Amino acid sequence: MERLASWQYWFNLRPDTLAKSTFWLFGLFVVALFVLAFFAYRLQTKSGPRNGLWRKIHSFSLTNSLLGLFLLFCNYEIIPFFTARFILALWLLSMILWLSSLIKELRKIPKKLAEAQKKKEFEKYLP
Repeated sequence: MERLASWQYWFNLRPDTLAKSTFWLFGLFVVALFVLAFFAYRLQTKSGPRNGLWRKIHSFSLTNSLLGLFLLFCNYEIIPFFTARFILALWLLSMILWLSSLIKELRKIPKKLAEAQKKKEFEKYLP
């Protein structure tokens, strides 16, 4: 734990490679993001209040899985700059920020569903 608090650990441009178990865990996380991207793509609809959320989940998971795959490859091939720990930290921070925008979109869905229901009720009486 003491190592995580040091500047040399985070900003070392030639760090040690990830441990084998961490490497496989990171790989499983990237595969899970690919699977999420596939299912989000399949669940996208042509219209509806949930379409925007699935589209954003698809772009989030596909983008981050490709970035994770790139970082995994760089770690495997021991490419000096891209194996730096602060690159992983920046990637995780960007994922957290992106997830916060997805959560905001998720909170808007009940309002959109209510508006769609009102519109459907209103259009029922139109010729």
